[in-house]
Amino acid sequence: MRNDRTGALPGAKIASLAGLKKKLAFLKRKGKRVVFTNGCFDILHYGHVKYLQDARAKGDCLVVAVNTDSSVRKIKTDKRPIVGEDDRLRVVAALGCVDFAFLFKEDNPLKVIKALKPDILVKGSDWDKKNIVGADFVRSYGGKVLTIKLVKGRSTTAIIDKIARLFGGK
Repeated sequence: MRNDRTGALPGAKIASLAGLKKKLAFLKRKGKRVVFTNGCFDILHYGHVKYLQDARAKGDCLVVAVNTDSSVRKIKTDKRPIVGEDDRLRVVAALGCVDFAFLFKEDNPLKVIKALKPDILVKGSDWDKKNIVGADFVRSYGGKVLTIKLVKGRSTTAIIDKIARLFGGK
């Protein structure tokens, strides 16, 4: 793990699932606690950054699974994402609080969670803990499932709505 979190290049933090499994196994053998979260992270804003910083504070290594464009369209609407998957992945990986990031194409992260077996699974407080995908699996081996309070009034939808209001007639 790095002590100086500003020195890593974003590309070095982007991993395949197979490569990430090996890296995390090594970290876990060293006693590091792996935190996992996932999301679309379309039009990155302060709410996203604060959420990821708070998630990172729960452990020693933060892994972020970023939805592919096709999975975002299924989850949100056919008009999303606004920002393409490669850019969203690179921006998330560039954050100092993120240790590793990768794209996942499934509708939900259960397959990824089962492959990585994180010590801590994190979602926003807008999720009921009973409905968090992978929660039962993580708890089955002694892992924790946590929710993080979201920054009020910060969302990609709010940004899109504001842009539409201000520039919709142009």
